[in-house]
Amino acid sequence: MLNIRQARLKDIETLFDIRTSVTENHQSRAEIAELRITPDTVASMLQTDCRAWIAEIEGKAIAFSIANATAKTIFGMFVLPQFEGRGAGRALMQKAESWLFSQDIEEIWLLTDNDPNLRAYGFYVHLGWIPVGVQPDGTMKFIKKQEIT
Repeated sequence: MLNIRQARLKDIETLFDIRTSVTENHQSRAEIAELRITPDTVASMLQTDCRAWIAEIEGKAIAFSIANATAKTIFGMFVLPQFEGRGAGRALMQKAESWLFSQDIEEIWLLTDNDPNLRAYGFYVHLGWIPVGVQPDGTMKFIKKQEIT
């Protein structure tokens, strides 16, 4: 059974373990640090304008998402390769999207690789995200607007 919970400061190493375990869009700890993403910066993020969620199966962390309210973005969403296709990504995206929209944000965005053949690209399209343009670094920007009910 899949359980989604909010990440805590003590989960930061787990976030990095999951992030560096993916096969698509893989980055090492050193490459992530070059982007100024370190355990300290993530701790700061989680204590200010960001939230993260962890998906667990039988108590094992298998995936996470992280969102930034100030930037109005899904900062990251990663699933351990051996657990892909089990609904964790969809559940985590729903948590992150709902939280961002609850912050009185009408439009959110994310970046991913600009290769429609990669799983992430199709995954976001399937969840209703709209590709709006290639960024200077070659990534594709996606947006999603809050549905008015």
